[in-house]
Amino acid sequence: MPPPPARPTGPVPPTATVQPLPLRLPMPSASPSATPSATPTVDPAVLAQYEMPASARRSLDRIGPAGGGGIAADAFGTADGRYVERLMRHLTAPLPSRWMSILLRRTLASQIDTPRNVNGADFAAERGWLLLRMGESVAARAVVQGVDTDNYTPKLYQVAMNTALANGDPGGLCPLVDGAMRTVPARGWTMAQAMCAALSGYPAQAGPLLTTARRRGVASGIDLLLAQKVIGAGAQGRQAVTIEWDGVDQLTTWRFGLAMATGVPVPDALYETVGRQVTYWRALSPSMTLADRLGAAEAAAGQGVLSSAALVDLYGAATDDDSVQSATTAIARDLQTAYDDRNADARMAALRQIWGDATVRPSYARLVLTARAAARMPVAKDKVENDRLVASMLSAGLDRTAARWRSSVETGSDAWAMILLADPDDNGRVSYGDLAAYSGGEGDSALKQRMLFAGLAGLGRLAPADVERAAQALDVRIGAENSWTRALDSAARAGQVGTVALLSAVGMQTPGWKGVPPEALYRIVGALRAVGLDGEARMIAAEAIARA
Repeated sequence: MPPPPARPTGPVPPTATVQPLPLRLPMPSASPSATPSATPTVDPAVLAQYEMPASARRSLDRIGPAGGGGIAADAFGTADGRYVERLMRHLTAPLPSRWMSILLRRTLASQIDTPRNVNGADFAAERGWLLLRMGESVAARAVVQGVDTDNYTPKLYQVAMNTALANGDPGGLCPLVDGAMRTVPARGWTMAQAMCAALSGYPAQAGPLLTTARRRGVASGIDLLLAQKVIGAGAQGRQAVTIEWDGVDQLTTWRFGLAMATGVPVPDALYETVGRQVTYWRALSPSMTLADRLGAAEAAAGQGVLSSAALVDLYGAATDDDSVQSATTAIARDLQTAYDDRNADARMAALRQIWGDATVRPSYARLVLTARAAARMPVAKDKVENDRLVASMLSAGLDRTAARWRSSVETGSDAWAMILLADPDDNGRVSYGDLAAYSGGEGDSALKQRMLFAGLAGLGRLAPADVERAAQALDVRIGAENSWTRALDSAARAGQVGTVALLSAVGMQTPGWKGVPPEALYRIVGALRAVGLDGEARMIAAEAIARA
């Protein structure tokens, strides 16, 4: 069972998965500036009082978009903020669970109180940085922008640059560039000065700034050319720049963000040099063509970055887009049939086409895509696809709709197991005999038997005597303790929803569901229930059956 992250020996600033600029470039000794003006300088603190009066300022005590995630403001209670920051900083993302990812995004993107012993801006930076690593570029931007610019810290400036670039929005750097150059005059901000001058309609200032940056070796090659292309796209830019990727062997946040902003296609080979989170950034980028976006969107939906409804909308738009390949258009037509056809058999046939070969488990993203179409199917006992129909419904949280199939699915099947875990109205106990009847269904049957037991035990749906008996029979050591279980239990007893969500994610730091120990699932489900997240606990337990 995974322990919580080890305590670092000193302050550890966020480290980009892909850096804004290559590290080999030297940092300038001073920030470049345009020709000095005779205008007398004004104290920035005095000017700030006029630009933003006290009544309009936002407190660092509570940061986040209003209603962003629906988690209570006191999510971290009396937890030490330094401990919470370490959990976030050392959490490996993306996570294997769609539902755990959704819960973590809701927690980080909510309007929550800053815990004790940390600066609110730094805490927002850690939240934004974890969201970026999860692929949640839009949510990260919302959190970062929840801090007034005069309260930015060096850490938040660094995360803000990565956030703007992940969203393909170099213009988002412009309100920050002056403060950043005074506080953290890094290479990226030096280049941002020139780009923002052009984007603000002052190309005459952008030219000298760019020339100075080039002369000082702040940027070169593809990084400089992409900045020039942004400058040329500004008002009165009058500069056309051709981008060639020959000789570029690494994609960085800088290169991704400026390419997205200027509509420059990035070679597929370069996407293989970065983490999966960049795929999810692509799915959220409005600058991507629909043809290029759909593949990324499916991956993002499977991860929880996109909802089922959002993925359906993208496929709906594909039917009228000439750039989309015929295979994708065929899926879009099948999806339309699965939703709209009056004949239930035709709808079921369309679902089979979308899911693919009956002998191979469909991708979880395709189950997410068809969730509401599956929910429209009439309940029938002779459906050989019941496992997939129920898994599809639950991928979008349609628990009561899935529960309607309870009397129709075969006892001991995957669908039966998922309904046992997901039914919100089932307050009864499952007998040991029923638990033993589960065959493990499709996939790793032995692991899924243990996952069903762990989920039912964590949800409190097994009698104590049956819990002990099944734990021994299946060799699931739910009573084992370590530093992680003690930390999770302590946070649950204190009612710290945010800390429980983070520690639950710590217990899932593995590439896939097969790496999640059943003992960890038991602890996670129980802790989530203890802090009032019963729905999330049920969905995570059911997802384990669908994906293990």
